[in-house]
Amino acid sequence: MIDNKQLRELVVKPALSKLQMYSTNAEELLVFTCATESMGGRYLKQVEGPALGIYQMEPNTYTDIWENYIKNRSALINIFTLNFDVGRIPLPERMIYDLRFATAMARLHYARVKEPLPSADNVDAIWEYYKKYYNTPLGKAEKEPALKHYQKFLKG
Repeated sequence: MIDNKQLRELVVKPALSKLQMYSTNAEELLVFTCATESMGGRYLKQVEGPALGIYQMEPNTYTDIWENYIKNRSALINIFTLNFDVGRIPLPERMIYDLRFATAMARLHYARVKEPLPSADNVDAIWEYYKKYYNTPLGKAEKEPALKHYQKFLKG
């Protein structure tokens, strides 16, 4: 498991700052997503599935973000070119080893949602937002185990 303080300081804050999308609400949502999806970085590839990286993003979702969100926004293309050393669409496997890049992709997944991000201090709202928009109602995540993983991750 990754140390949650190091994840915040060395990965999440810098990635979101470079993406020009930093907020405490976004930071907490991404920490929650990492804690729930990969047990805080324990899994870099889904055991029985295609999901990749600490946010366990599926390659199809990754491709959809590039094709239907990033490609239509020249400012985002410039940000990725300048700050994430991207000259063309990287392979989804980059999310396994480039934690800042994976964080940017997870943040853009949430950026496509029209509903505002939940408050960083409302874990129930974070859970609901995560479940609805990231894991989806058809996903396997359940509230009680997710909250336990999150609390365990925060304690280190």
